[in-house]
Amino acid sequence: MQRLVCRIMLPLCLTLSACGPGDEARPETPTRAAMPQAIALPPMKAFSDPRPIRPERSNRDIGRDFLDLSFQLESGRHLPQFSRFEEPITLRVTGQPPLTMMADLDRLLSRLRREAGIDIHRVSQGEANITIEAVSGDQIRRHLPTAACFVVPNISRLADYRAARNRGATDWTRLRRRDRLAVFVPNDVSPQETRDCLHEELAQAIGPLNDLYRLPDSVFNDDNVHAVLTGFDMLILRAYYAPELRSGMTRAEVAARLPGILARLNPEGEDVSPRFAPETPRAWIDAIQTALGPGTSPADRRAAALEALRIAQVEGWSDHRLGFSHFSLGRLLQGSDAALAVQHFAAADDIYRRNPGMDLHRAFTAAQLAAYAITRSRGDEALIWLGSHQATAERHENATLLATLMMLRAEALDLTGRVAEAQAVRLDSLGWARYGYGADWAVRAKLQDVSALNPLKEPNG
Repeated sequence: MQRLVCRIMLPLCLTLSACGPGDEARPETPTRAAMPQAIALPPMKAFSDPRPIRPERSNRDIGRDFLDLSFQLESGRHLPQFSRFEEPITLRVTGQPPLTMMADLDRLLSRLRREAGIDIHRVSQGEANITIEAVSGDQIRRHLPTAACFVVPNISRLADYRAARNRGATDWTRLRRRDRLAVFVPNDVSPQETRDCLHEELAQAIGPLNDLYRLPDSVFNDDNVHAVLTGFDMLILRAYYAPELRSGMTRAEVAARLPGILARLNPEGEDVSPRFAPETPRAWIDAIQTALGPGTSPADRRAAALEALRIAQVEGWSDHRLGFSHFSLGRLLQGSDAALAVQHFAAADDIYRRNPGMDLHRAFTAAQLAAYAITRSRGDEALIWLGSHQATAERHENATLLATLMMLRAEALDLTGRVAEAQAVRLDSLGWARYGYGADWAVRAKLQDVSALNPLKEPNG
C-alpha cells in the first residue's frame, strides 16, 4: 500500500503554488514581492489534543465498508482471508527520522491505544513487529516511482524490498497473519507530509489495506481530503481488533460476526438508516487518477476530468464524489479558464453543502473561491467564502490548509482596508505554514504566491 507523490487530490496546489515543497532544495531568489521575504518566521506551531468526530452513519453501511476495506486491495485484487497482528504490537523507528516525526508518531500511537484499543508500543532496540524506516524521498521513489511512502509485509529494511518482492514475500494475498511489516516514510519533506504518511501507512500496516472513494470521512480514501485518522477510522480499527475476529477468517465468517461487533462498539449506529452509497466504477477511478496523477499532458488531464464528471452524472451521484469531480475539473481549468474553473468550484461547494459532514471538503473549495475573489479585488466576497473554515482546518489538523486560509484572509483584509488586522493574521499563519510547508523557502514562497493574488500588490497596483 502506498501514498502517491502529490497524491490524487492536490487540494492546495492551486495556481498559488507548485505541488508543495518537494524533495530538492530550492534557493531563495530575489523577486518583485519582497515583503514576504522580509518577514521573520516564528516558531513552528503544533496541534493540541485531537478532536475526532464520531461517525454518524448506519452500522449497516459501516459493516459493508469494513468488509470492502478488509478483503480487497487498492488494485481491485481480492484478499482470501482476514489478517492482523494477534499479539501486542511492537514498533521501532530506524533511519534518520526528523524530530517532528517522533513527536507525531508518539501522538499517533497514543491515539491508537486510547481510541482504537490497540496494544501497540514503540521500542528503541531489538526486533519489532513494525519497523518505520525514515529515508529520503529519492530512495523511496527508486523502488516505487510514484510513491511518497508505502508499507510492505515480511521485511524490515528498504534495502530488502526488491529481493523480497521478486520472491513473492511482499504479496498481501498470501498473508494469513501479520508478524513483521515495514513502513517507509520520507524524512526530507514537510512535517505534515511525513505525519500524513505515518497516519495512512501505519493504519494500513495494522488494519485494512484498501481505499474506497465512497467514504466521506476517512483517510482510507484516495481523494486525500482527510490527513489524520478520523473517528470513523478509529472505529474501523477498533472493530478490526475485536476479540470475535482472528486471522485466517473468510469474508463470510467476518461478516457473520460484524453486526454484533458494531452494535457493541457503536450503538448509535444501530438507529441510523443505511444510505447504501453505490459502488465506485473503475472507469471513474481511472479517469480521476489520469486527471490528477503524474505523467499526463494537460490536454489529457482535462479530458480525463471531463470524463470523470460525465461518469458521476450518469451514475446519478449527489454525494462527495460528484463534488470531487467538479473540484478536480476546476483544478485543471484554473490556468486556462479561471471563470469556468470557479463555476466548477462553486458547483462542488453546493454539493458539499447539501451533504452532511462535508465541512472539511468545503474548506478546500473555499480556498479556491476566495483566491479567485481576491484576484478580482473583491475582498468582502473572499471573507464570506473563507467564513469559519479556519476552525475546520484546525480541528482536522491540516496545517497546510489552515495556513493557506489565513494567508488568503490577510489579503482579503488588506483589500477591505483592514491593514493592521491583515498583518496580524498573516504573521499568525506562518507558524502553521512552517509545519505544513516545511522549509523556510517554501513558507516564504507560499506567502509570496498568495500575496501575488492581490491586485493592490501588482507593480501598478
